[in-house]
Amino acid sequence: MKEKQILVVIKEPGKAPVVDPLFDNCLESFQRCVGGYIETVTLATDLVIICNEEGRILGLPHNCEACGVDFCGTVIAVGVKGEDFASLKAQHVPFVLKILGG
Repeated sequence: MKEKQILVVIKEPGKAPVVDPLFDNCLESFQRCVGGYIETVTLATDLVIICNEEGRILGLPHNCEACGVDFCGTVIAVGVKGEDFASLKAQHVPFVLKILGG
């Protein structure tokens, strides 16, 4: 069953990453957070980063580099469970905070 609210890490350009334990798990919330259409970058079978699909094209500010990928605009690290986004696993949070510059 899809979780209604999930634990995520949000990283805005120029700011430290923030843990949000009550992020609404719906497409509209992800799109609102990144400012447009979403794209996912897989870091592990159960961990992805969500970013703005057109971040570079739109000239969004550079945010960070993680696992060899440069991200522009706000990014969200989330867990994956089957076909759905899910809460980050507790063991992923320190890793995510480190790679996103925390």
